[in-house]
Amino acid sequence: MLKNYKIEFDSWALFLFLVIMVPNLIWSIIPAPNDILRAISTTKIIDLFTSISQLLMILSLFFLKSNKYLRLKKTLFVVIVEICCTLYYLSWFAYYKGFISTAIILGLTISPCLAFLFFSIDRKNKIAITLTSLFTFGHLIYAFVNFIN
Repeated sequence: MLKNYKIEFDSWALFLFLVIMVPNLIWSIIPAPNDILRAISTTKIIDLFTSISQLLMILSLFFLKSNKYLRLKKTLFVVIVEICCTLYYLSWFAYYKGFISTAIILGLTISPCLAFLFFSIDRKNKIAITLTSLFTFGHLIYAFVNFIN
C-alpha cells in the first residue's frame, strides 16, 4: 500500500490544520461563557485512541502524498472542506455567544472531522481517510458520552 505514496510535505494540509486549530487555540486561552467543554472527560481510553489517531491522521496528511493525486484544484471535495470550515467557525461563534445545544456540539465535533475527511478524499490518500475515520469515530463517542444527553 505504501508503494502508492511518496513522502512529500503538503502545505495545504498544514493550512487546513491551522485553520481548524485557531479556534481551539483561542478557546484554550480565552474561556467561553458557560464553557461545558472544559469538563473532565469520562472517556479516557477513547480519548487516548482518538489522540493517537489524530496525530497519525495529521502526519499522513502532511507527509504522505498519493501518486494518484495530481495537484490542488477547486473540486467538489475542496468546496465541501470550505463549507465544513465555515460551519465549524459558525459553531464556535455560537458557542462563544453562549449557545449550547446538540447542534452546536455536533458542529464543533463533526465539521472539522468532515473537513479532514473530504480533504483526504480529494487528495486520494486512503491512509489518511482511514485514520480520519478512526479519529472521527473517537471524537463522536467523546462528544456523545460527555456532552450530548
